Amino acid sequence: MKLPESPPAQLARNVVARLKRAGHQAYLVGGCVRDLLLGIEPVDFDVATDAVPAQVAALFPNSELVGAHFGVVLVAEPEARVEVAAFRSDHAYLDGRHPESVRFETDPREDVRRRDFTVNALLLDLDGGSVLDFVDGRRDLTEGVIRTVGTPADRFAEDHLRMLRAVRFAARLGFTVEPATFDAIQRQRSLIRRVSAERVRDEILLILTEGAARRGFELLDETGLLEETLPEAAAMKGVEQPPEFHPEGDVWTHTLLMLGAMENPTPTLALGVLLHDAGKPPTSRVAERIRFDGHPKIGGEMATHILQRLKCSNEQINRVEELVRCHLRFMHVQQMRPSTLKRFLRTEGFEEHLELHRLDCLASHGNLENYEFAAAQLKLLPAEELRPAPLITGRELIRAGYSPGPSFRKILEFVETAQLESQVRSPEEALALVRSNFAPPDGRPPGPLSRPVRKDHVEHQGDDHEDRGSGDKFQ
Repeated sequence: MKLPESPPAQLARNVVARLKRAGHQAYLVGGCVRDLLLGIEPVDFDVATDAVPAQVAALFPNSELVGAHFGVVLVAEPEARVEVAAFRSDHAYLDGRHPESVRFETDPREDVRRRDFTVNALLLDLDGGSVLDFVDGRRDLTEGVIRTVGTPADRFAEDHLRMLRAVRFAARLGFTVEPATFDAIQRQRSLIRRVSAERVRDEILLILTEGAARRGFELLDETGLLEETLPEAAAMKGVEQPPEFHPEGDVWTHTLLMLGAMENPTPTLALGVLLHDAGKPPTSRVAERIRFDGHPKIGGEMATHILQRLKCSNEQINRVEELVRCHLRFMHVQQMRPSTLKRFLRTEGFEEHLELHRLDCLASHGNLENYEFAAAQLKLLPAEELRPAPLITGRELIRAGYSPGPSFRKILEFVETAQLESQVRSPEEALALVRSNFAPPDGRPPGPLSRPVRKDHVEHQGDDHEDRGSGDKFQ
């Protein structure tokens, strides 16, 4: 079996060769072997060997003992890294994630028995190209099945995170979960609550971004893991929507359609898609029709709470909260004043807002008018029009006799609005605008403006399309 020419593959080949020259057994193992057999180029390579960590470290002086207790050594080069693990058997998983103790082995069969799934328990001998298969993993690869090594209940009791990994592998590879393995996940699903939030988060993000998010979340739902990890998403099931705007069905169906339409999403976009309508279940009511009053705001608050619970970074939390809170602003985009539109288009990460809106439309009414308008404006408007250099700053206001304070922000924002509206084009015009609208230092009232800058009602009006008449057609 030929390895790719990538730096990780080359490093893995060199590691195996050096171990063998030193008299040790050494094989590629796990996901890289699985992917090679499926014709997928592996991203990471792992090596299994009968050499213990001290022996591996002696052969690779620049290596790092990342899990010496578990027999794992990291061999790294500038462009690649390979994990080298000693054959081992595990004993007494007390925390549902790590064995309390391990015993190093010389027989690869013993090492295979402690692995999670048969398709991940194959060993590749690089010299002859033969595959060591002690658990019928090649059969399961051919049949497209995720099956635990040994008794499912035992494997999941040892490491609860394996339940989420079973879902992820099945979704990513387009496989089914073997019935006994599936039943064990359903029975033991509550154990996932004992796993650290960071571990759960990482698996959820991989499910969302590895290319099969819809199938992944369908499996999470079918196994019961969705209710255990993301009850707010499970609550979307059965929440009906106005059929004239959402012919696809309830909130859960709508969300699944969006997940299925994503292409190489960033983690924040994927989380935004998943949670954009999280506020609908708690705000659902029926008046003359189904309504979800204020659901973007409520959903943004819920997204913040959910992602804090999952220990996401503050940067991720803030971005996703904004995606959720602002996802209905597009319904007004063609009626926005130039200043409001420009501020919207220059929102940090606007491309994610735009893509979420496109997916939202495609998974419901199919009307892309607002998406196309916003995309065209983003392309047409140069950066200097979206973010023009300020005509005046606080320094000029001080020179004009204004005292520094909270009012400066209001004044400067007022001037920028006029600038974005092309009402003022020079520092002199900007200062004249200030003097006409804000009391000068001597206390005299401001004079009238020839072109008054009014407050933008579009920018500040309610966001919820289910509460508006003419706006419904856009969302």
